[in-house]
Amino acid sequence: MNAKFSSDWKRSHSCGELREQHDGQDVVLNGWVAHIRDLGNVIFVILRDRYGETQFVVDANSDPDSYQKLKKMHNEYVVAVRGKVRKRPSSMINPDMPTGAIEVVVSQVNLLNVSAVPPFAISDQSDASDALRLKYRYLDLRRPHAKQLIVDRARITRLIRQAMDSRDFLDIETPFLYKSTPEGAREFLVPSRISPGNFYALPQSPQTFKQILMVAGFDRYYQLVRCFRDEDFRSDRQPEFTQLDCELSFVDTDDILRIFSAVISDVVNKFFDSQRISNIPIMTHKEAMERFGCDKPDTRFGLELLDLTDKVAGCGFKIFANAASSGEIVNAICVEGQAASTSRKSIDEYEKMAKQFGLKGLAWAKINADSSWQSPLAKFLSDDEIAAISKAAQAKPNDLLLFAAGKFAAVKHALAAIRNHLGKALELYDPKQLNFLWVIDFPLLERAEDGHLKAMHHPFTAPKPQDFKLLSSDPLAVRAQAYDLVCNGWELGGGSIRIHSREEQNLVFKALGLSDEAIEHKFGFLIEALQYGAPPHGGIAFGLDRFVMVLTGSEGIRDLIAFPKTQKATCLMTSSPAPVPDQALADLGISHTSAQK
Repeated sequence: MNAKFSSDWKRSHSCGELREQHDGQDVVLNGWVAHIRDLGNVIFVILRDRYGETQFVVDANSDPDSYQKLKKMHNEYVVAVRGKVRKRPSSMINPDMPTGAIEVVVSQVNLLNVSAVPPFAISDQSDASDALRLKYRYLDLRRPHAKQLIVDRARITRLIRQAMDSRDFLDIETPFLYKSTPEGAREFLVPSRISPGNFYALPQSPQTFKQILMVAGFDRYYQLVRCFRDEDFRSDRQPEFTQLDCELSFVDTDDILRIFSAVISDVVNKFFDSQRISNIPIMTHKEAMERFGCDKPDTRFGLELLDLTDKVAGCGFKIFANAASSGEIVNAICVEGQAASTSRKSIDEYEKMAKQFGLKGLAWAKINADSSWQSPLAKFLSDDEIAAISKAAQAKPNDLLLFAAGKFAAVKHALAAIRNHLGKALELYDPKQLNFLWVIDFPLLERAEDGHLKAMHHPFTAPKPQDFKLLSSDPLAVRAQAYDLVCNGWELGGGSIRIHSREEQNLVFKALGLSDEAIEHKFGFLIEALQYGAPPHGGIAFGLDRFVMVLTGSEGIRDLIAFPKTQKATCLMTSSPAPVPDQALADLGISHTSAQK
């Protein structure tokens, strides 16, 4: 039978706390047995808790009772030990452990609980599959690296709250049970038992509620809030996620960027315990697309996209010439010093990437020592055209040129993907570097796959005042008072100045093709609120999971979430989602036709 945990066995120190200055002190430690090394008459044990690891030692000659107890113990047993701290000899110091200069000579051992044999090693070197780790997530979180990521997340969250509280923001909760307003990603629906046939939706964001809080006069709001999207998943997506949601009154874009540049700087600089960023540069959406091919550029390295459309107009290579004459574009990237080392197989891989974005192919040229080209294109271009392209690209001997021609979006997105691939593959940047960037002046609207107009951010975003007149005549030319924060190629957050006029909001809804009935059904409560003295206001939301991912250098957000879902939106630990009894469905007035297995 396991011993009871009495007050005299409560820990005096954590397993990450003891140092040389504690030499000679009597201590009590609690934790899990991480490793046992039996040398015959002496047993060394590494004890682990949330704070770290400490080695303790038991000698059979001086403490036979504790020695016999430890002989029966295994990894992951829960124990309390009492003993005295002593310095290790200089030759025995473990520099890889913060507590490696000391050990605890044990006088008593108290077994608090046993453990079954874990299904995988509780170690950062474990080769357990992702599925096994998620099924036993509580064991996975005992690994030092996995645990540290959750600790880092908690620390970043605390720093965010401190930064927001110090700027007079109010932490206000908004409802989880909300009205369905299907815009963008699919929603999770919750049936109402009290009102059969009706449903709540879990919010994709608190957007309308935080705007209404501005109408109510709470001029600085924030919330670390759970949000829900029923969408396909990638390494940076989960069906439920957390965001820092914010809204302010009587502000413009410059105010938002200034305030939240300071918030981000506060959090980053304090997290790293040193100055990492002081200001965040600003770039327009148009410039980002032209130079980097995407609206979330990684600015840690060059390889910027070059517009060569005017240089190839009328050239002998028909794909280039036809693109230039039909309003399409020809762009290239110049990969410095990579001509000799780039194989045909690598070029084929780049071409395959380009085709994923709708392009028919990818052209290339290697610059020889005499500045001539080794390229299938060379026979179609004159010497003057080759020289003009090389000059525009600032290409030097042994440089590699990669060309794409076609529609604007396809060319930009394809070369952006290839650029990001090359940046990582060629190690063109320091992975620990953080390059934050504000991207502003997004288009207000974009064309959906079905041909209809849709909001690029959301339908409550205010147009730039000088573009408002284009809303009826040239809606795709209207720029939004919208902004995104990006870092190292990731979008960390986005927001906008909101429409605070009922009339202007209705005009934007109309531009999106919404009828009066649809407007009233989906957003009637917001439209009504706007007529009661809504102040000018704007806001922003940051994805907390992704923000922590970038700051900790993690590959995806799943490791930053205590209990994440798989790519199929399932929880392997709890086996959810799962069927519910027929009676529970009947109480909700629900029947389903999915095949029962």
